[in-house]
Amino acid sequence: MRVLRGAPAAEAGQWLQGRAGAWATVGGVVGLGFEAYARILHPVPARRLSWDDPGAGMVPRVVEEREWSWAEVADAVGGVMHPRVQWYAMTGDEDLVRLDDGWEVGQTRDGWLDPRLWAALVPHLLRAGPSEAMLGIWTGWGELHPAGRHVVIATRGDDAAAGSVPDLPRLAPDVVDAIARGDVADVPGFDGTGREYLMLAGELSELADPDWGFEAGIGWWGSFREPGPQFVWPTDHAWAVATEIDLDSTLVAGSRALVDEVLADATFEAFEVGPTDPVGIDGDSVNRSGPGVG
Repeated sequence: MRVLRGAPAAEAGQWLQGRAGAWATVGGVVGLGFEAYARILHPVPARRLSWDDPGAGMVPRVVEEREWSWAEVADAVGGVMHPRVQWYAMTGDEDLVRLDDGWEVGQTRDGWLDPRLWAALVPHLLRAGPSEAMLGIWTGWGELHPAGRHVVIATRGDDAAAGSVPDLPRLAPDVVDAIARGDVADVPGFDGTGREYLMLAGELSELADPDWGFEAGIGWWGSFREPGPQFVWPTDHAWAVATEIDLDSTLVAGSRALVDEVLADATFEAFEVGPTDPVGIDGDSVNRSGPGVG
């Protein structure tokens, strides 16, 4: 992927700016005027602990680790699943949910859709528009500004540099240059004022590889596959995908056929939503008086 430079980057998000809906709504994040919308909930990490055989320092032993769906959490805490469900309203806790059987679940992952889920989303998007796509990565990700850390400058195909120190973050030279120049775009954001995004352009099919970010040189290193894109859209603007940095879900906007495919794909825990539906922490009126919420 290549970094957009100068005017193209500054203009990249203008089409979406013109379609921004009300603050803290679906349309305020991913734009108005699409035929249909889906909300993909981000899976939550979970681990089961046991004190039967504690490790050194009298800490509990981790018996099992896996991701939980929100539906599993709802079953465990007596919450209700619905399109506007919010983690805090359902669980009464912004941090971990601790269950009597030893499971600790959460915190939800805001602003990041697992690259494995992105890989599953790509085939649906490729059927809905051109393969050339624009990506917007929030400039606030620390991996793009590794002050005080060593950075290996490596470009695609530079196997020697990329492989010599595999556990350090890598930024491609054009990414470093673009950040230094301030080649960023403004697009609608959950904060109501818009955020700045480093813009990349490339083939959407690249995101079908969960390791795509290593070659793109955007700061991925070791086992850390972040930052991820906050916005992706095709050159014809037929659809848009938004993972707002403060949200625990990803929004897909596009044709009726595209959204139906996403909703039917069991890979995702997804709901259909509308452009005026709230997406903020107080948008869940069903679970507002649920467990632990006063």
